[in-house]
Amino acid sequence: MKKIPVGIVDDKSQNRLLFTERLNSSDEITVVLTASDGKDFLDQMKALSFAEHPAVILMDIEMPEMDGITAVQAGKLLYPQVHFLMLTVFDDDDKIFEAIKAGADGYLLKNEKISLIIDCIIQLSESGSAPMSPRIARKTLDLLMSASMPKTEQEITEKHDYALSAREIEILKLTVDGYGYKQVADKLFISSHTVKKHIANIYIKLHVTSKAQAIKIATRNKLI
Repeated sequence: MKKIPVGIVDDKSQNRLLFTERLNSSDEITVVLTASDGKDFLDQMKALSFAEHPAVILMDIEMPEMDGITAVQAGKLLYPQVHFLMLTVFDDDDKIFEAIKAGADGYLLKNEKISLIIDCIIQLSESGSAPMSPRIARKTLDLLMSASMPKTEQEITEKHDYALSAREIEILKLTVDGYGYKQVADKLFISSHTVKKHIANIYIKLHVTSKAQAIKIATRNKLI
């Protein structure tokens, strides 16, 4: 099985070394790039061929020369095929909002278990869904709820029946709370493959392509 090529961007060398060792211990992942800040990352990417590019980048936020949010914004334009997963100690609303606005595909805290980080990298690489730490997912949900509060009587009455099954609603609630495919599968005693099929069906029914969009639709229509 081909391993998922991953890059790590962090200004602390001990963090780069630690996450490199932990991720390389996985059967599914190999670290192919490490950089000390956003500028270093972009310089290294320019020197690589398309085939050598990482599929997923773990991006810190606070770094010298170029911070992670600026690097994601630039990287999304230059390398749209690459997924950017914020991996940081910051969980304040401004950082989350700026990272998502810049194009981050997911947002994890550094104190998460390495098994969760690995699971999120795999799910991001395979399906493009947006993994988040449970605490970040809840904050994001609160932000989206505030941003999507109905402002007119017409908006209040514009509710849709998306015909989600009880199982799909159950899985949607767990993914909104930040659980990865494997964790959802373990909680519901089903396979990860089954979870992925349900997520795909949920996205189709909600007419969305990302977790953030699914959260917004589900919240606005009180599906969860």
